[in-house]
Amino acid sequence: MHEQSSSRRRRLSVGTGTAALSLGLCLCAGQLISTPAASAATPVVTAAQAAAAKPTPRVGTSVSTRTINKGQQIRVTARYYNPKTGAAIKVGWVKLQAYRGGKWVNQTATKINSSGAANLYWKPASSVSVRAVYLSNGAYNSHVGKSIRITVRQNNGAKILAEAKSHTGALYLFAAAGPKRFDCSGFTKYVYKKAVGKSLPHKANSQQKYGKAVSKGSKQVGDLIIFRSGSYGYHAGIYAGSGYMYDSPHTGARVGKHKMYGSNYVVRRIA
Repeated sequence: MHEQSSSRRRRLSVGTGTAALSLGLCLCAGQLISTPAASAATPVVTAAQAAAAKPTPRVGTSVSTRTINKGQQIRVTARYYNPKTGAAIKVGWVKLQAYRGGKWVNQTATKINSSGAANLYWKPASSVSVRAVYLSNGAYNSHVGKSIRITVRQNNGAKILAEAKSHTGALYLFAAAGPKRFDCSGFTKYVYKKAVGKSLPHKANSQQKYGKAVSKGSKQVGDLIIFRSGSYGYHAGIYAGSGYMYDSPHTGARVGKHKMYGSNYVVRRIA
């Protein structure tokens, strides 16, 4: 009787274990424990993993000029490349930021053109650091460009022109340097000293050696114009824009805004 009961309990135990295994369960010390699922759940892709799967562009950045007069415009050009192939990236948006008040502030934005370049235009009111930022999209990660310092000079040209204009009507007098009568180089000498504190000699030929040489096509309001015979400077005036200048022309004439004449002249930026 004892052997029959033991044998029956063994058969029951084996049967129970078989049933438990067929149900995906394990009978251990009187407890049922689930066996691992036949197939694992699909892994979750994190934002960091998704970003790592996209390339981050390489960039080449240039600026039209690092020093401007107030009111002038700068152009920041950013060109982006695929880091693996070197091919130009021709999709995406780029924004221009300026560092103000301890933080980077958005100024303007543009799409990359068909040549793979983003040209960003802006007129800073004062000296500032700028940078180009490529915005993340489905194909590429974002990219923050290098900081570029832009120096904005106060508009000395307007000050010089205002001072020159204030002497309109003053009579020409040879060797006179103001404040009521002027010859040509005496007029320019007086205006630059009064407007921006720059000292020039009292002779047109000598004045052409002062300041920074500027091409005719790049002349700006307030620049010194020296007309020459060969290389000798014989007349001085102050550029007023649109082919005009302020000068004290000759005996019997008065200071005023006159049409520039001839093409043999040089341009000097005094301030």
